[in-house]
Amino acid sequence: MSNLITSEANQLLAGAQNGQGDCLGRLLQLYLNYLKLIARTQLDQKLQARTSASDVVQDTLLEAHRDFSKFRGSCPEEFLGWLRKILINNLGHIIQRHVLAEKRDVRREISLDDVGATLERSTARLVAIIADPGQTPSTDAQNHEASLLLANELAELPDDYREVILLRHIEGLAFPEVAARMERSAGAVRMLWMRAIAQLRVRLESRGVL
Repeated sequence: MSNLITSEANQLLAGAQNGQGDCLGRLLQLYLNYLKLIARTQLDQKLQARTSASDVVQDTLLEAHRDFSKFRGSCPEEFLGWLRKILINNLGHIIQRHVLAEKRDVRREISLDDVGATLERSTARLVAIIADPGQTPSTDAQNHEASLLLANELAELPDDYREVILLRHIEGLAFPEVAARMERSAGAVRMLWMRAIAQLRVRLESRGVL
């Protein structure tokens, strides 16, 4: 797998840390689709009716831009980890405001560690979709590249293709559950999933990922 995104991220991060032009804005845009995909997996159907993954990510990117001087890392993998911490905090606030606020008799704080652990599982499933079962364990840089590439390609798929892959592989639902969520028959969902995976593989092969 080529590391074109990681190479660009390295250059933009160095430029941003040196105060060069629009490097920070361009760097943040590299992570847009990835953050939107991960945020989407954390917002259940009820929460999606009140807020969108795009809104949460937009807030996250604005905060990252504002607070970039606080970032102490030196590589794209560390920068992504920093972005995810901001995203986790924003997701935690949303869950607290919209979910826990309705449980007036249950006074407890949402654990950001719980939200973070869910994000980690989602990311692992994301990378596993395109991982070669026979390959040696990936480096952080390879996982970084694979995650961003996959998120970008998923963003380009038709909505129903993206949704079936997200529900099946990122949220880890069984086909009957996917069918219920998409309000289709199990057979129709399986056919949709097969077409979606085939198209995703074609896109990834054209990128030299598979």
